[in-house]
Amino acid sequence: MPASHGYPYPVSGHSHDGLDWAALLGHLRQNDELNVDTLRELAGRLVGPQTRRVVDVGSGAGGMSTAFAEAMSGAGGTVELVDGVPELLDAAAACVRAAAGPQVEVGTVQADAASDELLDLVSRADLVFASAVVHHLPDQQRGIDRLAALVNPGGRLVLVEGGLEQRCLPWDLGVGEPGLQQRLLAAWGEWFRQMRAGMDGAVRLPVGWNRAMTEGGLTDVYSFSYLVDHPAPPTDRVYEAVLHWLSRLREIVGEWGSEADLDTVDQLLDPDSPNYVGGRDDVFLLTAHTVHVGTAPA
Repeated sequence: MPASHGYPYPVSGHSHDGLDWAALLGHLRQNDELNVDTLRELAGRLVGPQTRRVVDVGSGAGGMSTAFAEAMSGAGGTVELVDGVPELLDAAAACVRAAAGPQVEVGTVQADAASDELLDLVSRADLVFASAVVHHLPDQQRGIDRLAALVNPGGRLVLVEGGLEQRCLPWDLGVGEPGLQQRLLAAWGEWFRQMRAGMDGAVRLPVGWNRAMTEGGLTDVYSFSYLVDHPAPPTDRVYEAVLHWLSRLREIVGEWGSEADLDTVDQLLDPDSPNYVGGRDDVFLLTAHTVHVGTAPA
C-alpha cells in the first residue's frame, strides 16, 4: 500500500480510482507551494548533465515539472507533461511555462497511463518520472512496463511510490479516544484495498517496487527516501494542508470509521468547535516518500 496522499507527494490526476482529480487542483497547487524547496532538491538529484528530455507522467498541478524545468534551465532541454485530466494538464502547463527559462521547451500530452496508446503519443525521454501514479493503475506491472518502454537506452525511470504514512496530529487530542490518526489511516487502508479490488481489470502486484521495476526490464534499480518535516507550531500553509488532509480522510473513510471517531473528526474540522484543529499550535506534517530508480539497458 502506498503512503497516504500527503505532502509533498506530487500527486497526479487519475481516472481509474473514481476520484475527481480536477476538483483537487487547488489542493495540489497548495501542496506544491508548501514544498517547493523539497521538489527542487529532488529534481536536482534526478536531473543529470545528459538529461535533455524529461517526461512527467501524471503531472498533477505541475510542481514537479516546474522543478525539472528549473533544474534544466542552464543546459536546456524539454519537459513534457502527461496527464489524463485536461483541467490539470492545462493549469500545470501554464505554471511550468511561467517558470521555465528560454532554454527549456514545455510540451503537453493528454493520455491515460493505463493505455498502450501512451506509447504512441509520448516520445522517449532520458528521464521518465511518475509520482503516485502506478498504484492507481489497474495492472501495475503492465503500467511499469509501459513507462519503462518510454525511456531512452541508458536513461532512467523514476517512480515515487510508498514510504511512511503522513502524521499530523498528537496521539491524544483531548477529544475522543487517543490514537485517532492511526485508526483513520487503518480505515484509509481498507478503502484503498477495496478501491483497487473494484477497478476494472485490476491485477495484484505481489512484489516490492524494486522487483517490479526489475521485471519491467530495468537494471541497476535502487531506492532512496526523502523526509518531509514541517514541525509544530504550524504555518498558515501547514494549517491549510492539515485541514484538507483531515477533510479528505473524513470523506474517504466515512464508511469504515467508527461513529465516535467520525464525530471527533467533525469537531476537529468545525471552526465553531472548541476542538477545531485550526486553532491548535501542536499540529504538524511529517512523512517520508520513497523514490525508486531504474536504468533502461543501453
